[in-house]
Amino acid sequence: MTAKNDINFIRRWIAFFMVALIISGLTAVPLEWGTDWLASILERVGDPWTTWSNKAALAVSDVGKDYPFLFYGTDWLAFAHVVIALAFLGPYRDPVRNKWVIEWGVWSCVLVLPLALLWAPVRGIPFFWSCIDASFGVLGSIPLCLVLQRIKRMEKAENVRSA
Repeated sequence: MTAKNDINFIRRWIAFFMVALIISGLTAVPLEWGTDWLASILERVGDPWTTWSNKAALAVSDVGKDYPFLFYGTDWLAFAHVVIALAFLGPYRDPVRNKWVIEWGVWSCVLVLPLALLWAPVRGIPFFWSCIDASFGVLGSIPLCLVLQRIKRMEKAENVRSA
């Protein structure tokens, strides 16, 4: 493997991660439409999916009618996803120098698990849905760990060359 192969691999996975992060964040903006759409799709799946998705769509619709300003919080959530994605421009440009951003990203993905599994029950979120939320942390950590592995290899090669 050459350094050029490693850098291309790293950049492809970072770009994928950034796009996925932005898309997942932007789904928080059309919240009323999105939850209604999801409920209509999950109608075909059956319970517990149907009951939960209909309950969520109804709750979001009710909030939208009476308290639409609360959705401003989800707009900020979407914005935060975009801003976090921008942090990965550093390792995209210079992976070795900005390795810490990838490490931070892995830790952030790992921390999704306790948030989803500990706080969701407090908010009345069913366990099966908490598992979906937790999966974002697991799935997000995979490309970041692959990238981190390549960065460490590049780092080691640079140390050998400079020695």
